[in-house]
Amino acid sequence: MAGRPRSPGGRARETLRRLSVEYPGTARELCALRHDDRFQLLVATILSAQTTDQRVNQVTPALFARYPTPADLAAADPAEVEKLIHPTGFFRQKTKSLLGMASVLVERHGGEVPLSMSELTALPGVGRKTANVIRSVGAGLPGLAVDTHVGRLARRLGLTDDVDPDKVEHDLSAMVPARERGALSLRLILHGRAVCVARRPRCDQCLLADFCPSAFSF
Repeated sequence: MAGRPRSPGGRARETLRRLSVEYPGTARELCALRHDDRFQLLVATILSAQTTDQRVNQVTPALFARYPTPADLAAADPAEVEKLIHPTGFFRQKTKSLLGMASVLVERHGGEVPLSMSELTALPGVGRKTANVIRSVGAGLPGLAVDTHVGRLARRLGLTDDVDPDKVEHDLSAMVPARERGALSLRLILHGRAVCVARRPRCDQCLLADFCPSAFSF
Protein backbone atom coordinates (compact mmCIF):
# COMPACT_ATOMS: atom_id res chain seq x y z
CA MET A 1 0.00 0.00 0.00
CA ALA A 2 1.31 3.47 -0.87
CA GLY A 3 2.70 5.32 2.13
CA ARG A 4 3.37 2.08 4.01
CA PRO A 5 6.88 1.01 3.03
CA ARG A 6 8.09 -2.43 4.05
CA SER A 7 11.84 -2.24 3.45
CA PRO A 8 14.23 -0.48 5.86
CA GLY A 9 15.24 1.94 3.13
CA GLY A 10 11.64 2.71 2.30
CA ARG A 11 10.79 3.27 5.95
CA ALA A 12 13.80 5.57 6.32
CA ARG A 13 12.73 7.69 3.35
CA GLU A 14 9.12 7.91 4.54
CA THR A 15 10.26 8.72 8.07
CA LEU A 16 12.41 11.51 6.67
CA ARG A 17 9.54 12.84 4.56
CA ARG A 18 6.97 12.88 7.36
CA LEU A 19 9.25 14.20 10.09
CA SER A 20 10.42 16.98 7.77
CA VAL A 21 6.83 18.22 7.70
CA GLU A 22 6.23 17.72 11.42
CA TYR A 23 9.53 19.33 12.49
CA PRO A 24 10.53 21.79 9.74
CA GLY A 25 13.80 23.67 9.62
CA THR A 26 17.51 23.27 9.06
CA ALA A 27 19.80 21.42 11.46
CA ARG A 28 20.85 24.74 12.99
CA GLU A 29 17.22 25.81 13.44
CA LEU A 30 16.27 22.46 14.98
CA CYS A 31 19.16 22.38 17.45
CA ALA A 32 18.00 23.20 20.99
CA LEU A 33 21.44 24.18 22.26
CA ARG A 34 21.81 27.96 22.20
CA HIS A 35 25.03 29.17 20.63
CA ASP A 36 26.45 31.95 18.47
CA ASP A 37 29.39 30.13 16.85
CA ARG A 38 31.03 26.74 16.48
CA PHE A 39 33.14 27.15 19.62
CA GLN A 40 30.05 27.79 21.74
CA LEU A 41 28.28 24.87 20.07
CA LEU A 42 31.22 22.60 20.85
CA VAL A 43 31.24 23.65 24.51
CA ALA A 44 27.47 23.24 24.82
CA THR A 45 27.51 19.81 23.16
CA ILE A 46 30.23 18.54 25.50
CA LEU A 47 28.17 19.81 28.44
CA SER A 48 25.01 18.12 27.13
CA ALA A 49 26.21 14.61 27.99
CA GLN A 50 24.00 12.97 30.62
CA THR A 51 21.82 16.06 31.06
CA THR A 52 19.14 18.06 29.27
CA ASP A 53 19.61 20.79 26.67
CA GLN A 54 17.52 23.06 28.88
CA ARG A 55 19.96 22.71 31.76
CA VAL A 56 22.90 23.35 29.46
CA ASN A 57 21.22 26.51 28.20
CA GLN A 58 20.87 27.69 31.78
CA VAL A 59 24.62 27.59 32.48
CA THR A 60 26.19 28.53 29.14
CA PRO A 61 25.39 32.29 29.13
CA ALA A 62 27.57 32.87 32.20
CA LEU A 63 30.21 30.44 30.94
CA PHE A 64 30.42 32.09 27.53
CA ALA A 65 30.53 35.56 29.07
CA ARG A 66 33.41 34.55 31.36
CA TYR A 67 35.33 32.60 28.69
CA PRO A 68 34.41 33.97 25.25
CA THR A 69 37.33 32.39 23.35
CA PRO A 70 39.23 29.09 23.37
CA ALA A 71 42.27 30.92 24.74
CA ASP A 72 40.23 32.25 27.66
CA LEU A 73 38.86 28.80 28.45
CA ALA A 74 42.24 27.11 28.08
CA ALA A 75 43.65 29.45 30.76
CA ALA A 76 40.67 29.12 33.10
CA ASP A 77 40.83 28.08 36.72
CA PRO A 78 39.30 24.58 36.78
CA ALA A 79 37.56 25.26 40.09
CA GLU A 80 35.77 28.26 38.63
CA VAL A 81 34.64 26.31 35.57
CA GLU A 82 33.42 23.48 37.78
CA LYS A 83 31.32 25.93 39.76
CA LEU A 84 29.76 27.41 36.62
CA ILE A 85 28.87 24.06 35.02
CA HIS A 86 28.02 22.17 38.23
CA PRO A 87 24.26 21.92 37.44
CA THR A 88 24.99 19.85 34.30
CA GLY A 89 26.43 16.96 36.32
CA PHE A 90 29.76 15.14 35.90
CA PHE A 91 31.25 18.61 36.24
CA ARG A 92 34.80 17.51 37.05
CA GLN A 93 35.18 15.34 33.96
CA LYS A 94 33.42 17.91 31.80
CA THR A 95 35.74 20.64 33.07
CA LYS A 96 38.74 18.49 32.23
CA SER A 97 37.36 17.90 28.73
CA LEU A 98 36.53 21.57 28.17
CA LEU A 99 39.93 22.87 29.23
CA GLY A 100 41.71 20.14 27.29
CA MET A 101 39.62 20.80 24.20
CA ALA A 102 40.27 24.55 24.39
CA SER A 103 44.00 24.00 24.80
CA VAL A 104 44.16 21.80 21.71
CA LEU A 105 42.17 24.37 19.71
CA VAL A 106 44.71 27.04 20.66
CA GLU A 107 47.83 24.91 20.24
CA ARG A 108 46.95 23.03 17.04
CA HIS A 109 44.17 24.92 15.28
CA GLY A 110 44.84 28.60 15.88
CA GLY A 111 41.80 28.87 18.14
CA GLU A 112 39.43 27.68 15.41
CA VAL A 113 37.15 24.65 15.60
CA PRO A 114 38.15 22.16 12.88
CA LEU A 115 35.53 20.44 10.76
CA SER A 116 37.08 17.14 9.71
CA MET A 117 35.89 14.09 11.62
CA SER A 118 39.43 13.00 12.43
CA GLU A 119 40.45 16.40 13.85
CA LEU A 120 37.23 16.80 15.82
CA THR A 121 37.40 13.37 17.41
CA ALA A 122 41.04 14.03 18.37
CA LEU A 123 39.81 16.81 20.70
CA PRO A 124 39.39 15.87 24.38
CA GLY A 125 35.79 15.03 25.21
CA VAL A 126 34.71 14.76 21.57
CA GLY A 127 33.39 11.53 20.06
CA ARG A 128 31.58 10.91 16.80
CA LYS A 129 28.24 12.11 18.16
CA THR A 130 29.61 15.50 19.19
CA ALA A 131 31.66 15.77 16.00
CA ASN A 132 28.57 15.13 13.88
CA VAL A 133 26.70 17.87 15.74
CA ILE A 134 29.49 20.34 15.00
CA ARG A 135 29.62 19.33 11.35
CA SER A 136 25.87 19.36 10.71
CA VAL A 137 24.62 22.15 12.97
CA GLY A 138 27.74 24.29 12.96
CA ALA A 139 28.73 24.04 9.31
CA GLY A 140 25.88 22.49 7.33
CA LEU A 141 28.02 19.44 6.50
CA PRO A 142 26.84 15.81 6.50
CA GLY A 143 26.74 14.43 10.02
CA LEU A 144 24.25 12.11 11.70
CA ALA A 145 24.59 12.27 15.48
CA VAL A 146 23.30 9.16 17.25
CA ASP A 147 22.12 9.59 20.82
CA THR A 148 19.80 7.37 22.85
CA HIS A 149 16.70 8.79 21.14
CA VAL A 150 18.04 8.26 17.62
CA GLY A 151 19.16 4.72 18.39
CA ARG A 152 15.85 3.82 20.02
CA LEU A 153 13.71 5.14 17.17
CA ALA A 154 15.95 3.61 14.51
CA ARG A 155 15.54 0.18 16.09
CA ARG A 156 11.79 0.55 16.67
CA LEU A 157 11.32 1.61 13.05
CA GLY A 158 13.29 -1.39 11.86
CA LEU A 159 16.02 0.72 10.29
CA THR A 160 18.80 -1.11 12.14
CA ASP A 161 19.31 -3.95 14.58
CA ASP A 162 22.47 -2.50 16.08
CA VAL A 163 22.86 -0.90 19.49
CA ASP A 164 26.36 0.44 18.83
CA PRO A 165 25.95 4.16 17.96
CA ASP A 166 28.66 4.08 15.28
CA LYS A 167 26.96 1.18 13.51
CA VAL A 168 23.55 2.85 13.80
CA GLU A 169 25.06 5.98 12.24
CA HIS A 170 26.47 3.90 9.39
CA ASP A 171 23.15 2.15 8.75
CA LEU A 172 21.06 5.33 8.77
CA SER A 173 23.55 7.34 6.73
CA ALA A 174 23.36 4.76 3.95
CA MET A 175 19.58 5.26 3.65
CA VAL A 176 19.23 9.05 3.52
CA PRO A 177 20.84 11.80 1.42
CA ALA A 178 23.97 13.30 2.96
CA ARG A 179 22.42 16.77 3.11
CA GLU A 180 19.52 15.44 5.23
CA ARG A 181 21.48 13.54 7.86
CA GLY A 182 21.94 16.25 10.46
CA ALA A 183 18.33 17.42 10.36
CA LEU A 184 17.04 13.83 10.44
CA SER A 185 19.00 13.16 13.61
CA LEU A 186 17.51 16.20 15.32
CA ARG A 187 13.99 15.39 14.12
CA LEU A 188 14.30 11.86 15.52
CA ILE A 189 15.42 13.38 18.83
CA LEU A 190 12.46 15.75 18.91
CA HIS A 191 10.05 12.94 18.04
CA GLY A 192 11.65 10.69 20.64
CA ARG A 193 11.17 13.30 23.32
CA ALA A 194 7.61 14.21 22.39
CA VAL A 195 6.00 10.98 21.15
CA CYS A 196 8.19 7.87 20.86
CA VAL A 197 9.35 8.02 24.47
CA ALA A 198 11.37 5.24 26.01
CA ARG A 199 8.99 3.50 28.41
CA ARG A 200 5.50 4.13 27.07
CA PRO A 201 5.59 5.37 23.48
CA ARG A 202 2.49 7.27 22.42
CA CYS A 203 1.77 5.18 19.34
CA ASP A 204 -1.79 6.51 19.11
CA GLN A 205 -0.31 9.98 18.53
CA CYS A 206 2.51 8.93 16.20
CA LEU A 207 2.52 9.94 12.54
CA LEU A 208 4.76 6.94 11.79
CA ALA A 209 2.60 4.30 13.45
CA ASP A 210 0.98 3.02 10.24
CA PHE A 211 4.30 1.56 9.01
CA CYS A 212 6.35 1.24 12.22
CA PRO A 213 7.02 -2.47 12.95
CA SER A 214 6.95 -1.77 16.69
CA ALA A 215 3.72 0.27 16.82
CA PHE A 216 1.30 -0.66 19.60
CA SER A 217 3.54 -3.51 20.77
CA PHE A 218 4.51 -1.99 24.13
